[in-house]
Amino acid sequence: MKSLFNYTKFIPYLYFIAITAYWFTVVNRTEGLTAYPILLFGIPFLWQILKPNKKLNFTLGITFVCISSYLILAFVSDTLHIVSLSYSIKQFMVYGGLFIFGSLAMALWIIKNSLTKSV
Repeated sequence: MKSLFNYTKFIPYLYFIAITAYWFTVVNRTEGLTAYPILLFGIPFLWQILKPNKKLNFTLGITFVCISSYLILAFVSDTLHIVSLSYSIKQFMVYGGLFIFGSLAMALWIIKNSLTKSV
C-alpha cells in the first residue's frame, strides 16, 4: 500500500500527458504533419516524471491553475448565454466541463505536491 502512495504524485503529470496525446491524435487525423508540435506540450510533464524539478513543478502548477481558471470563466459565461441547447451541445459542454474542472484539480494537485516537497 505504501508503494501505491509513491506513485500517486505522478497522476497529474500522466493526466496532462494523456490529454496531450489525445489532442495530438485528434489533430493528426485531420492536419497531418502540422500536429507534431503539439507533442512539445508533453515534454515538461514527462521531464517532471523522469527528473523532478521543484521550480518547474511549481511553475507548471501555477500556469495551469491560471489557464483552468480562465477556461472556467469562459465555460460559465458560455453556459449563461446559450438559449436553446441541442443534445450534441449539451454533451460537448458536459465533456468540456469535466475536462476543465479535471485540469484545475490536477493543477492544484501539482501545486500541492510542489509545496509538500519544499517543506
